[in-house]
Amino acid sequence: MVRLILIVTLLALSLTFFLQNNAEEAVLHYFGTTTKPTPIYKPILSAFGVGLLVMGILLFPAWIKLRIELRRSRKALQMAEEELDRHRNPPGSTSGRTPHRHVESLEDEDVL
Repeated sequence: MVRLILIVTLLALSLTFFLQNNAEEAVLHYFGTTTKPTPIYKPILSAFGVGLLVMGILLFPAWIKLRIELRRSRKALQMAEEELDRHRNPPGSTSGRTPHRHVESLEDEDVL
């Protein structure tokens, strides 16, 4: 939840910056080439967007790996709980207790 608030705040501040700085123009010089004058917010917005795209591309494989590891861990935990329940209540026992089942949501709490 804190990450969501920070992201929304960052996007809101960026948007207000872009909207307030549309009157000033800049000429970009890169490897000997020069661009025609363009509003200052366009190169900054482009750099911001490219940064978000690169960040997403770099973090995506790690996110997938962690999701697979989480799925394996949950499956192993479920199997261990089932085995523990079998050992606690062997077939033919007269115990009136029912196995305690703790069911969790399979989704992460912090998925954005």
